[in-house]
Amino acid sequence: MHPEAEFIIDKLNLIELVEGGYYRETYRSDNHIIVSPCNEVLKDGIYQCSNLGIRSPNVRSVSTLIYYLLEGNQFSAFHKVKYDEIWHFYKGSSVSLYVLSDDGEILKIQIGNDLENNENIQCVIKGNTWFGAEINDKSLYSLMGCSVSPGFDFRDFELGEQDKLKKTYPQHAYIINKLTRK
Repeated sequence: MHPEAEFIIDKLNLIELVEGGYYRETYRSDNHIIVSPCNEVLKDGIYQCSNLGIRSPNVRSVSTLIYYLLEGNQFSAFHKVKYDEIWHFYKGSSVSLYVLSDDGEILKIQIGNDLENNENIQCVIKGNTWFGAEINDKSLYSLMGCSVSPGFDFRDFELGEQDKLKKTYPQHAYIINKLTRK
């Protein structure tokens, strides 16, 4: 492991993440919103919802923020989150984000701090979109942040299955094989 990555993991108290890499939540809003409020009739632009309490699965924090670190050959496996996720670059190697669109295309976004080479300091991954990421310089690490709004909840997370993704996106089998855990 890169010595600076090891220092950052220890200093920021990062823990391993199911999709790959290390993370720690640093912010969860105390404010809450109701998402996908109900199946009841929409009247004059207002949802008519009965008995939705704070314990409803439809209540989310307004936003969340995490530190996220990848090092060496680690990758963020293809996954999707129900709501928009904003990636912020802090330090280390640049990262390639691969986004699978509904029309079958793949978008490669470079996130890093080399603006002269068209790297992005931040980028937005729209909700319900399959995406994965890998470090460009495998001898290094990358420290980033991810914000989700409405706030992240594991009920809104889906890890990609290699066979299912290749069935939907056969033209991208190479990158799917590379960025999935089977």
